[in-house]
Amino acid sequence: MTGKIASSKSQAGLRRDVALANRIIERCGLSSAFGHVSARIPGTDRFLLPQRRSPRFALEASLLTLDTQGNVLAGEGAPNSELWIHARIYEARPDVGGIVHAHAPACVCLTQIGEVHRVVHNQGGPFFGTLAEYERIGLIRSRELGDALARALGAGVAVMMRGHGITTAAADVRTATVAACFLEESVELQLRMLAAAGGDARRVRAFTREEAERLSDQLGPPIVERAWEYYAAIVAG
Repeated sequence: MTGKIASSKSQAGLRRDVALANRIIERCGLSSAFGHVSARIPGTDRFLLPQRRSPRFALEASLLTLDTQGNVLAGEGAPNSELWIHARIYEARPDVGGIVHAHAPACVCLTQIGEVHRVVHNQGGPFFGTLAEYERIGLIRSRELGDALARALGAGVAVMMRGHGITTAAADVRTATVAACFLEESVELQLRMLAAAGGDARRVRAFTREEAERLSDQLGPPIVERAWEYYAAIVAG
């Protein structure tokens, strides 16, 4: 197989993953009419992003190609107005290959009740001590705000955006998508435990640092592969 053919097949697979990841965040309840998932084209400053529609309607054939300066380089239609989330994180983080922005309901709730995320189950382990917060209210519709969000994220895998949602960033789009699903699940469980405890956060038995560190592999390849297979099956119906 020549390098050109291999590259073409690789990008076709990437396009399929991006379209599927967008449908996963909608089908799994992290987003509805809004939200978007992207992937970097390996070895470039370019990335694939859906058109400005619900992630439910993302199709591999209609994905746009943008660069980290916010320019649309290929594809028809307009990108989401929050394209700067993706553009500026890719610019700041050469290690990032996939980004998810979702309006995850449980995460939005947690940011608005004065509680921080606590690790309360296994899949929450990777977020211990690494979960950033972005306090500014409103959409990320400018380069400057994209840079501010990237600074808040830092070297982490996820940032909670107050009253808005979450953004996850990882080495590839599958891991970023699974991270978003795991984070929302973790927060949902935390909120259920808090409710069962009558709102007394002291009664929620959060994992210690040592306990959470035992679970640092929960976003490793074997876990991501199994989770991705499951989430993809949900989309397939």
